[in-house]
Amino acid sequence: MRKIVAIGGGKFWFGNGPVNVLPIIREIIRLSGRKRPKVLFIPTASEDRLTSVEMARRLFTQRFGCPLDTLYLLKSKPSFRQIRAKIMGSDVVFVGGGNTLKMILRWRFLGVDKAIMEAAKSGKVLCGPSAGAICWFRQGNSDSRKFCNPKAKLIKVTGLGFINALGCPHYDGERDRKPELKEMMRKTPGVAIAMDDCSALEVVGVNCRAIHSKAGAGVYKVYWAKKKFHHQKLKTGAWMPLSSVLSKNP
Repeated sequence: MRKIVAIGGGKFWFGNGPVNVLPIIREIIRLSGRKRPKVLFIPTASEDRLTSVEMARRLFTQRFGCPLDTLYLLKSKPSFRQIRAKIMGSDVVFVGGGNTLKMILRWRFLGVDKAIMEAAKSGKVLCGPSAGAICWFRQGNSDSRKFCNPKAKLIKVTGLGFINALGCPHYDGERDRKPELKEMMRKTPGVAIAMDDCSALEVVGVNCRAIHSKAGAGVYKVYWAKKKFHHQKLKTGAWMPLSSVLSKNP
């Protein structure tokens, strides 16, 4: 049964721990079914930076007592067997933010996507912010080109397809997200799920709900139908069939 927590963003890495995402992290831990789940951190999108790893350690180990392992995919080239062993040996797969396109290409080259597919079927919790949210969707609204050219437009990046929609993080946190998502969806089939910072789409099996860690932060269903733009905020905390959220019906 798939368990996904796609987080729009937030202040994860300040001081000795996260600033405003703790309720979402607690939900990830609860969803694992363990008091102190084994967490695997995948920092590919941030180019395997040690600072990201240290921040993940503060988040899960220092704050919640969860053992943390890290899967490096750019500093080293592990075998598929090694990759699978780390992923399947975890309870929670937490993917960091950064360059989504570079991350997905590296994952497919090394077979990480195949191992994660197996992990999803076995009930591991798949989660993360920004790039770590986009990757669970069919496609994502991504700033991957901006890493080389800050003036570049947002682009569509193909994800792993666990959620049949286009995912958009930082919906309220970056000024270009809303207008560029609106235009992107003109030529994109289906719906987009847009997540404010400090909010997340939680998927368990065939159901889903919007959750948040800050009052007012939301998750939105965005699409075009009959030349009309639709922008609907999901009710926070209310479980509903994922199929209804992914439908273009109001």
